[in-house]
Amino acid sequence: MKEEELQALVAYRFQRAEEALEEARLMQRIGHWNACANRLYYAAFYAVSALLVKNGHRATKHSGIKSLFNRYYVKAGIVSKEKGRLYNRLFDLRQEGDYIDFVFLDEETVEPLVCATEDFIETIRLLLS
Repeated sequence: MKEEELQALVAYRFQRAEEALEEARLMQRIGHWNACANRLYYAAFYAVSALLVKNGHRATKHSGIKSLFNRYYVKAGIVSKEKGRLYNRLFDLRQEGDYIDFVFLDEETVEPLVCATEDFIETIRLLLS
């Protein structure tokens, strides 16, 4: 991939992260906690995807993205273990909320993750610059 195309892809994915974060805030305002958790996960996912692509890492599945992020950024100490745990938690909550019947995430579980995800996205933004 040419450098120009790579930069465009990184910018696109990070823009998607910002959009998903805004969607999460909207879901937060109306108390749709499963949808909020979904959008928080996707905000983090798109940001991590941008970071991985920028540095030449590729995966085709969500679990592969998570694995590469943990290997190359969390275990390497580039991103804190706390932020690594957050990404893993968002991954798990999204799986539960989207795919398991009768799971109703609540405000107490999801609302604290909004600010944490905002901070996570900012960390990735700094790594991309």
